Amino acid sequence: MSEVASAPHAASTVRLGLKENWPQFALLVLINAFVGGMVGIERTVVPLIGAEEFNIGSTTLIVSFIVSFGVVKACANLISGQLADAWGRKSVLVLGWLIGLPVPFMIIWAPGWKWVIAANALLGINQGLAWSMTVIMKIDLVGPKSRGLAVGLNEFAGYLAVGVTAYFTGFLASEYGLRPAPIYLGVAYAVLGAALSILLVRDTREHVRLETAAHARQASQIGFGEVFVLTSFRDRNLFAASQAGLVNNLNDGMSWGIFPLFFASFGLAIDRIGILKAVYPATWGILQVATGPLSDRWGRKGLIVAGMWVQAAGLFLIGATSHFEWWLVSSLLLGLGTAMVYPSLIAAVSDASHPSWRARALSVYRFWRDLGYAIGALSAGIIADTFGLSAAISSIAVLTFISGVVVAVFMRERAVSSVDLAQKTSRPAE
Repeated sequence: MSEVASAPHAASTVRLGLKENWPQFALLVLINAFVGGMVGIERTVVPLIGAEEFNIGSTTLIVSFIVSFGVVKACANLISGQLADAWGRKSVLVLGWLIGLPVPFMIIWAPGWKWVIAANALLGINQGLAWSMTVIMKIDLVGPKSRGLAVGLNEFAGYLAVGVTAYFTGFLASEYGLRPAPIYLGVAYAVLGAALSILLVRDTREHVRLETAAHARQASQIGFGEVFVLTSFRDRNLFAASQAGLVNNLNDGMSWGIFPLFFASFGLAIDRIGILKAVYPATWGILQVATGPLSDRWGRKGLIVAGMWVQAAGLFLIGATSHFEWWLVSSLLLGLGTAMVYPSLIAAVSDASHPSWRARALSVYRFWRDLGYAIGALSAGIIADTFGLSAAISSIAVLTFISGVVVAVFMRERAVSSVDLAQKTSRPAE
């Protein structure tokens, strides 16, 4: 589980490995739980605020808050790696929290839907910077042998917090109304996350230098434009991971905006909607503790392909049924499939990236992945307004299945070395 290396320019106390860095690792796990909780405050209640408090009849308009979140988060992800290399990981993490502090207050006091859209733009920056840094810093700390485990624990904390918060916001909304009580959780998360990041987190750039010193030297330096092209299109493994990440979050963006409206259309009470909205991310979060390490042992490709197809099955089942019990089973399937995919994709991108540009490669991958929120919410909203909510869910299920096929065709089980990737900037991928 640990990997120890030495370098002349690295401090003797800097070592790679989970055991060697567990206090900082555990602190980052806790902080990412607060990052996830910031999204969790919206999963159950915000679409219903649009429909019930602001009387918005258009599904496309209701999910516009997810579009603003997804676009801004994707762009924040894209620059997060560059900022992390230039300013340090901790500085970017703290900046993300400072930008996220106004979000819950804006939702509580929003006099109209534009405030909610603006709050979600800030939330997108918060998530793009803060969540990116927690996962990058954990990968920095553990070294190459335990990346799947590191990512699994990071995503476990974040998405378990999403699920738990979604449940409690649904419960609080059923007791006290959609606002302000459920959103007070977000105030606590923002304050605690910012305070811990400022006071206790240490930067991990020395760990990157240590790993880089022990790593094969690159044939040439790679600029951000080259990293973007490699991660997006040119390398087959990175392309397969990027498109799968986009589709994964595309169906998550659809579920965020459409599921509460779909369940409510059958007369389901808000506290039971909260249960369904909690089961999916909670299952996703908990199981990543197992699926992350399994991807280290079994490889990434099989888990990614199977996970996309399990998600597709869960979506088909939700769209085709109208009873709470079947929706509960479907939510479990969605959580299982996403748990198989999520840490495996991040680890696969890390495998194919040299330490000197890994943060930038991850930022490009996360750009495409989180752009899926906007694409999923917008496309599902348009389909729902035209053909109905069930048709929107089924359409996204088909796309999710096809994405799994793309991974099966393009991704190799073992990533190409980063030296080879550097050389590929001058020629097409195989």
